Amino acid sequence: MAEITAALVKELREKTDAGMMDCKKALQENGGDIEAAADWLRTKGLSKAAKKSDRAAAEGLVAGLTSADGKSGVLIELNAETDFVAKNDKFQDAARRIAATALIHEALDTLHTATTAEGEVINDMITGLIATIGENMRLRRTERLTVEQGAVSLYLHNVQGEGVARLGVLVALEGAGDQAVLKDVGRKIAMHVAGTPTPPLALNSSDLDPEVVAKEREIQTQTAMESGKPREIAEKMVEGRIRKWQEEVVLLKQPFVMNPDQTIEELLADVSKQTGAPVAVKGFVRFMLGEGVEKKTDDFAAEVASMTSAG
Repeated sequence: MAEITAALVKELREKTDAGMMDCKKALQENGGDIEAAADWLRTKGLSKAAKKSDRAAAEGLVAGLTSADGKSGVLIELNAETDFVAKNDKFQDAARRIAATALIHEALDTLHTATTAEGEVINDMITGLIATIGENMRLRRTERLTVEQGAVSLYLHNVQGEGVARLGVLVALEGAGDQAVLKDVGRKIAMHVAGTPTPPLALNSSDLDPEVVAKEREIQTQTAMESGKPREIAEKMVEGRIRKWQEEVVLLKQPFVMNPDQTIEELLADVSKQTGAPVAVKGFVRFMLGEGVEKKTDDFAAEVASMTSAG
């Protein structure tokens, strides 16, 4: 049997766009013959997967998981073209397995090439799903939160299955108090982040993206000038509006949805008194499925929708 070298696998992968492990298996099955291996991949549908990669994928699932010790949590977003796929058992299982792997491999580029507990490379697993299900898919993003002491809480909204949903929020509370108490409070804050009419953009005003602040300032300035004010006066008026806007979009200043008379900052102060130790939000993450993804009108999902409405 011919030796299956890395160069041979690379050549087949470039020829077919199939996954690395699939290319290796194809070469093994065909004695190292590139052409025969390419034909083998085509019969399995694996070489077609990459041809779907230019189709928009804005549906799918957000998967979330916290560690056994409660000090780490992760969210991942696995996209597909239609919401039908979110109900597929294999797709849901893949999302859960990716989330479990993401507890170890935090960075997205590392996660793509990481191996799951079942021994499968994540990129190859996704390629196999594309070939099996017939839709473009991609692992879009991942983020992990950890604390030295305290708890990381997870809240999933619009749940589609165990550990998978359309919206996921992680909140990390740092503190030396009772972990069960912190976990419960963290989950309530996560529910706030998921359900508040104005989703927070940052933890504090100082954490806001300067470009976002500059854009808001320009919008407020133009609004003031359209009312007939000179620019120099409009800019002074805007300062107060910007401060008010910042209080609306930073988590700690927002009214708590479960008790609007109390801000998140005040809630934490109460919890600190209750536990006898300072409690602070170390960070939060909010993944809304498909948020920020440009949806093309000529993609597969649109085709399905149009066929359904026409039929």
